[in-house]
Amino acid sequence: MMPEDILKSYLQTLRLDLNFYRDSIKEVSDEIIAEGYSQYPIFIAHQETVTLGEVIIDREELGTNFTIQATTLEDLVKKNIVLPANVERFKQAFKNPKEQCCLFLVSSHGAQFVFVPYEQTPAPNPDDHAA
Repeated sequence: MMPEDILKSYLQTLRLDLNFYRDSIKEVSDEIIAEGYSQYPIFIAHQETVTLGEVIIDREELGTNFTIQATTLEDLVKKNIVLPANVERFKQAFKNPKEQCCLFLVSSHGAQFVFVPYEQTPAPNPDDHAA
């Protein structure tokens, strides 16, 4: 988990990017669900090199602050990022993917899950995260 002040700073920067590509993320989320891959789409937001999921938005190509990669809860369990013992608790905390995006924010300071409403323009609330 990231220190709260660092998390707030990242979320503020991420908010700017999300306003730019929110519709693209929602479209990929809908496809993951509709095509039966998972009921739990997760988007990894990072500025480092991350080898999880599939790149859907490359920050260098688009001139944004974060690269976004799509994955699923099932993939994160296979890679032991979400422990099998925590899957049910994670599913209970998971927000409606038609209304909110589940982001796994990864930085050199740590990693944290946050849920961001697709309609939201202000910075996401750092208290609105999965345990």
